[in-house]
Amino acid sequence: MKRFVDLSVPPEIHGDHNEIKRRVGAALKTDESGLSMRIVRRSIDARRRPVYRLKIEVVSEPDQMTSYPVIKERYGSVNHAEEVVIVGSGPAGYFAALKCLELGRRPIILERGKDVQARRRDLKNIQQASIVNPDSNYCFGEGGAGTYSDGKLYTRSKKKGPVQEVLQILVEHGADSDIRVDAHPHIGSNKLPKIISNIRATIEHFGGEVRFNHLVTDISISNGSIKGVTVNGKDRLNCRHLILATGHSARDIFRLLHRKQLALEAKPFALGVRIEHPQALIDEVQYNQRPRSSHLPPASYRLATEVKGRGVFSFCMCPGGLIVPAATSPGELVTNGMSLSRRDSPFANAGFVVAVAPEHLNIMKHFGELGGLEFQKRVEQNLWEEGDGSQKLPGQRLMDFLQQKVSTELPGSSYIPGLISSSLHQSLPSDIYDHLNQGLRQFGKQMKGFLTNEAVVVAPESRTSSPVRIPRDQKTLMHPQVQGLYPCGEGAGYAGGIMSAALDGQMIVNRLVTNTSNQ
Repeated sequence: MKRFVDLSVPPEIHGDHNEIKRRVGAALKTDESGLSMRIVRRSIDARRRPVYRLKIEVVSEPDQMTSYPVIKERYGSVNHAEEVVIVGSGPAGYFAALKCLELGRRPIILERGKDVQARRRDLKNIQQASIVNPDSNYCFGEGGAGTYSDGKLYTRSKKKGPVQEVLQILVEHGADSDIRVDAHPHIGSNKLPKIISNIRATIEHFGGEVRFNHLVTDISISNGSIKGVTVNGKDRLNCRHLILATGHSARDIFRLLHRKQLALEAKPFALGVRIEHPQALIDEVQYNQRPRSSHLPPASYRLATEVKGRGVFSFCMCPGGLIVPAATSPGELVTNGMSLSRRDSPFANAGFVVAVAPEHLNIMKHFGELGGLEFQKRVEQNLWEEGDGSQKLPGQRLMDFLQQKVSTELPGSSYIPGLISSSLHQSLPSDIYDHLNQGLRQFGKQMKGFLTNEAVVVAPESRTSSPVRIPRDQKTLMHPQVQGLYPCGEGAGYAGGIMSAALDGQMIVNRLVTNTSNQ
């Protein structure tokens, strides 16, 4: 017989298996010695005093315990199978490729950037020398934008597919098994590269291919069907099935489709700033402890409100994290946040952004469906032009930002290229600043201690999601104008992070196989 028990336990015993088993036995009023148990859900509740909330599966016989399937056993050789070309090696592209192996299709992945290890040199160049490689950076390269920007695995996109299957695949390729039970699982940018290279090894072992430094520069369409792609401006690769999983920053792909007069849609996105606090301050606010108990992880937060009918909210909160330069072209500034697996930085950072809908961009309407993309780009370029020609970020203490005062000096920061004191209240689009100002003041009421000049504001936080959607037929998931073209993942406008992108990649291949089986 299988049962589930919910427990709340103090932080100091959340890892004590024997004590938890004793408490489970007490809750069930039975002798715990005859029970087998497994934690299936773990979260922290800090509303009054920090406790771990555990959901525990309990059975009377060990062999009754629910087991996680071994996903790798589903794969078979696809050396001679029908080919599917996938553009992009982020989570959407790689999980689409794994699903191809499972369903008997041969994936060929074209990645504009470098493999996950070679990317490190370009990340070092942008951090230390402000040199931006347009094809190898924090957004482009093996593993996509998530590889070196934290590895958060939380998603609300449960309807898209089996979340536990995706987590199990990550565990099989080297992730800690705790990600299957944590309410907000996280891998860390120091561990993700090895997991990603292990996934590539699986793809190649079963007959798939991953081709690096392969930038798609053209797409061939004839009689309303995909015929192939051109790589690096010269090499042709024929195909019948093309999955576009290029990520939210592949502006060249949006422009390519636009030139070919394929339908695109302007979609809502968000834009704003990134704010960094001392982690000890966030711990004290959230846990009411200083210093934080060694049995608790660095505290996080999530904030949201509405200002004049538009959402203002925190995004990509990184406890014990770092701010990183995420520009994809020279002459622009872009911020992002990340954490290593231990989350042991003395800083906490998060994006704070304002919802931007197409109707808010009347000034850009002459760009049509690409208006949001152009707005995003102009903000990034304008802030770069106000700097010193490097990747140093304009910064302002938080209270100075709200009071429209230039900070005479800035606090320490995790951002390696450095900060420049700036009048961000004037540099940001006035509409964005006004909404942020009101939203942040509301957050100060929701979270006592949040508003402080110990925190620094930097900008811009502009790549929260794609400002363009590549439409797809609701039934076939193909572009409505092109047979065999499958828009996929975050760049196509159908995902918002590692997990939802991976789930979308799986869903696309499931539909692709169904479509071809019905032909």
